[in-house]
Amino acid sequence: MGDTNGQVVAGGNGEGNRLDQLDRPIDVLIDKEADSLIICDRWNRRVVQWSRRSGTIQGEILIDNIGCWGLAMDDQRYLYISDTDTHEVRRYQIGDKNGTIVAGGNSRGAGLNQLNDPTYIFVDQQQTVYVSDNDNHRVMKWNKGAKEGIVVAGGEGKGNALTRLSYPHGLFVDTLGTIYVADSHNHRVMRWPKGAKQGTVIAGGNGKGEGANQFNGPDGLSFDQHGNLYVVDYWNNRAQRFSIE
Repeated sequence: MGDTNGQVVAGGNGEGNRLDQLDRPIDVLIDKEADSLIICDRWNRRVVQWSRRSGTIQGEILIDNIGCWGLAMDDQRYLYISDTDTHEVRRYQIGDKNGTIVAGGNSRGAGLNQLNDPTYIFVDQQQTVYVSDNDNHRVMKWNKGAKEGIVVAGGEGKGNALTRLSYPHGLFVDTLGTIYVADSHNHRVMRWPKGAKQGTVIAGGNGKGEGANQFNGPDGLSFDQHGNLYVVDYWNNRAQRFSIE
C-alpha cells in the first residue's frame, strides 16, 4: 500500500509467446502453497505458472491450447478454468492436462446445462462453481457433481433493470452466498443476496464515464480482508477501490 510504482512479476518482455512473455493476460491467481502465480495467458491460448521466487525469468505451461478466461482454485488446490471455446468450466489437478467438466460442456446455449461464453468464475469451500455466463447475461451456480446449473443472478436477457445483467464479468461470492458481479455493459457492480430476484447497485450505475462514481466497462473485481472492493475499470485504463457498507 502506498507504492507509486509496481514491480513486474511475470512477463514484461513485450507481447509474444515465448516462455518469458505473455499476450493479453486476463486473469491471475496466487497459488500460496507453490508460491507461484497462475495466469490465463489468453491470446497465447495457455495457462502458465510463474514462480514468485526472485530470479524467475520465465514461466512454465500448465495447460496449452485452451480458450481460457477465468481462473479459480479451491482449498484442495484444484484449479478451475473457464473455456470460451468449448463453453465449459473444467477442474484440474496441478499437472493434469485433461481435467473434468464441472459446468457446461454441452455446447454453446442457454439451457441450464449449457453456458455461452463463460468468463470469470468463483469456487467456494464446498467446490460449488459460480460462473459469469457472459452471452446469456446471467450468473450460474453449479453445485458439486451437478449435471445442470441454477440461475442466481440475471437470466432474463440483456438489459439494465435491476433484474437483469448485460455481459457479466468479474465475480465474487461471500460466505453468505451473496453474489457480487461486474455488470460490464451497464457500467456498474451489483450485489445479489442469496435467493434474491433482483440485485442492488453498489458501485457505478451512473452511466458510462470517467468520474470517480463511474465505470467504462468494469471487468475483474476482488475484495480485500477489510471489505474494500477493487474493480478493473477496463476502458478507463485504471483500477478503482471502493469501501462498501
